[in-house]
Amino acid sequence: MALPLLPGFSFGRNLQKEKFHKSQHWGYCNNVAMLLAEDKPGIGGEPLPGQKLKPKFSVFPEEVGSGAPAWVAFDKQVLSFDAYFEEEVPDKPQEPYRIRHCKIYFYLEDGTIQVLEPQVKNSGILQGTIVRRHRVPLPPPNEDQFYTIDHFNIDTEVIFYARRYKIIDCDQFTKKFLRKMGFRLNPPARCPEDPYTKERQKILESMNPLRPYERIDTLKQFLEHDRQVLRFFCAWDDPESMFHGPRELVLHYYLSDDTIDIKEVLPANSGRDAVPLFLRRDKLPKQTPAGLYQPGTVTSRTVLNVFGNLVGSRGRYLLDNRKTGAVHQEFYRDSDLKIGTVINVWGRKIKLCDCDEFTKDYYRTKYGIEDFTPVSYKAPPPPKPQKTFPPYTGFGSEEDSLCSCKSLLLKPPQKDFKKFMEKDRSGLESHTLSFLAKLVTNSPVDKDRTFIICYYLSDDTISVFEQIQRNTASDKILGRKKAGNHIVSKKREKQLQKAQDLFIGARVCFHGHDFLLVDADEYSINYMEKHANEFPVADTGFIFKKLKDIAEPRCREIRQVFAAADPEHSKVIEYDPFRNLIVSITDGAFSEHEIITLGRHYSVKEDFELDHHFLLATAQEKLKKNNFESFEQLSAVLAYNDHEKCGVLPHEKCRTICKSFKLPLADDLLQAVLTMSEDDHKQVEYKKFVDALNWRENQIPAFQTIKLPHKNEDDRNGQPPFLPVKKIRYLPLLDDLFGKEE
Repeated sequence: MALPLLPGFSFGRNLQKEKFHKSQHWGYCNNVAMLLAEDKPGIGGEPLPGQKLKPKFSVFPEEVGSGAPAWVAFDKQVLSFDAYFEEEVPDKPQEPYRIRHCKIYFYLEDGTIQVLEPQVKNSGILQGTIVRRHRVPLPPPNEDQFYTIDHFNIDTEVIFYARRYKIIDCDQFTKKFLRKMGFRLNPPARCPEDPYTKERQKILESMNPLRPYERIDTLKQFLEHDRQVLRFFCAWDDPESMFHGPRELVLHYYLSDDTIDIKEVLPANSGRDAVPLFLRRDKLPKQTPAGLYQPGTVTSRTVLNVFGNLVGSRGRYLLDNRKTGAVHQEFYRDSDLKIGTVINVWGRKIKLCDCDEFTKDYYRTKYGIEDFTPVSYKAPPPPKPQKTFPPYTGFGSEEDSLCSCKSLLLKPPQKDFKKFMEKDRSGLESHTLSFLAKLVTNSPVDKDRTFIICYYLSDDTISVFEQIQRNTASDKILGRKKAGNHIVSKKREKQLQKAQDLFIGARVCFHGHDFLLVDADEYSINYMEKHANEFPVADTGFIFKKLKDIAEPRCREIRQVFAAADPEHSKVIEYDPFRNLIVSITDGAFSEHEIITLGRHYSVKEDFELDHHFLLATAQEKLKKNNFESFEQLSAVLAYNDHEKCGVLPHEKCRTICKSFKLPLADDLLQAVLTMSEDDHKQVEYKKFVDALNWRENQIPAFQTIKLPHKNEDDRNGQPPFLPVKKIRYLPLLDDLFGKEE
């Protein structure tokens, strides 16, 4: 009985529905009618009429194998088949059809298939993936099933989406796998020729020349050595030039095609015309004993006259592939170029003198050459004339006058701003070296005059002025400026340019007056010792090495001399005997500053007990003179910064707060008062500190200042200066020089 057509459904939809009902079977489960799958067998497991059962396993029994899933057992295993298919080409009589080669890949892990067509150059066809990877259904009427491994074999055809593929061969892995699976492989089939490709090959063969053809392949050399160039520095002595000096050339050898070009290096103001190239890039022929060949002598082909003069003036010529009588010309190669070799460049003798690093590595690797000593071709340059400047006229500064001698365009002298910022006065760091000097003269009037020489490190300027004395008028010898000063030594005079030339014992000359530096302040000596790398006279290591070189041969004698200077065996001696011993040992090779540096290093450090009463009285006196009365505010700020409210603060924190209050105390005095107020844990008790400074409530009685003894102002010409160093420990010095005595 035909079913009626429902509205909105076409006849094709009804046919599909009818086919679906035919492919399904009705059955009963728990007395309920339901649809069963098409692979459901009948009673007893027998197939129903017209039912096709699909095989569940391969050709092997179910028990054979490991039982692992396919995506594990066949992971990354692919069967590869070579195939082709024919494609019709309408409206083109030259090729009625095309033969297109392709690869068929069968993935064992999931049974998917992929078809790829290899790329062919200049084919004009879209090539690549023809069938993407997926499970391909069988052609009708079995479109409900998919291709499996059973459908593939050599010399068989498969149909993918109405396109017929002919399998002609497979790879070795595929053959072994199919044989293990029990398949009997067919012999490989032959692929038919593509008519258009065959016709095209005939056209290309007809275009080949019938005469002998010599192919010279230089592509390999170009690909291996492209952009690799050997460079040689050459010299050519041009005999025809007015000046017979050598002309400098640079030779480039291109490894990609064995060509050479040469460029000339023109020095400044040579007067020669600048040309792009001395020799254009080309192969450079070697000159034979007979000379260079005429144009046309060297050819790539040789022609034979078959008939000669037998047939009138007309001849019959044939190309000789044996090149009988051909002239072969040699060209310069990389093996001919070496340092010291003279090459002939079209009649010019050019000598190879040197090469670059790449060229050396190339010859070292390829030819094993190790000697690359350059050949000198230049005459030694004349000595550069020493630039002399006229003497200073006295107008303006010496630097300003010197700039007018260095350039036609007058420019002011440039100052070292960075050095000025680093070495400028900052707090207690003055960056000024001060020395006490005396006049070197025989005049009894000027012999007792003392002068102060200051060297300012910020701008390397010097000032000299006389020290003020009672009932005398001071005089300024030199204002602060960079003057043309000299240091006078026993051997020569040299220009004073840096701070290292000033030290105790040095002799300097300013405006015709000779000065002897006899002393320095404590800051200058400490600064020079802190920067010992800049001042050799304050470098303990340098001085010790110098003394060891002199005294090491006289070890026993020097020990006896020092022992004789210490009759009481106290292991220390006074500074004056120590100085006299060093002078006698070194025979005057040490300056006064070097002896002072050595004495300070081995001096006896004396501990002075600090007078707290004196320090507090001094601090209160400073605060009282500057009318400082903000003690309550200072105490409040210190208490505010005490977050734990324990009554103590770190030493550095208290110092920073006092600096912010602009407390009129020197830094060393402030540090001493803070140290007095510290507890056992090195924390400052700020309430105790403020109470000690409060001159309003806790005023300390008046005190009398302690007067220090003045320095001895006797004639110190050649005598040691006054120093706080009194006693020297000589045993550590001897142990460092000669080792400990057994």
